[in-house]
Amino acid sequence: MAITQAIANAFKKQLLEGDANFASGGDKFKLALYTSSATLNSATTAYTASNEVANSGQYTAGGGALTGQNTSIASGVAIVDFADLSFTGVTLTARGALIYNTSSAVTNAAVAVLDFGGDKTATSGTFTVQFPAATTSAAILRISG
Repeated sequence: MAITQAIANAFKKQLLEGDANFASGGDKFKLALYTSSATLNSATTAYTASNEVANSGQYTAGGGALTGQNTSIASGVAIVDFADLSFTGVTLTARGALIYNTSSAVTNAAVAVLDFGGDKTATSGTFTVQFPAATTSAAILRISG
């Protein structure tokens, strides 16, 4: 069992088929948290409840809605950004996360797998997923070439 950070292969195909709208007011995206027992990687096709962290405080199955999505282009690189996502009043341990599209033609289509690099824990507190800066070298989703 392992979580390997990657853009989902199925998502790459969906982009070419026009099945992803990251513009503000476009598709709806969520982020679900997973334990170290999960197997998530580039072959992940959709959200699964298997080895998702247990409900606690504000965190419930399926995770939380991503907000503040924004697209831009700089130096020939297309960038997608989201606002940081926090779950309050939780006691949980997560090893990684899955960003998925709830508006896709494919039900809850996987977009990206995030590997936290180790277990991250919150005890009766707030668990925050902090997205990197929206730059050409750091944004969570970038397309260049």
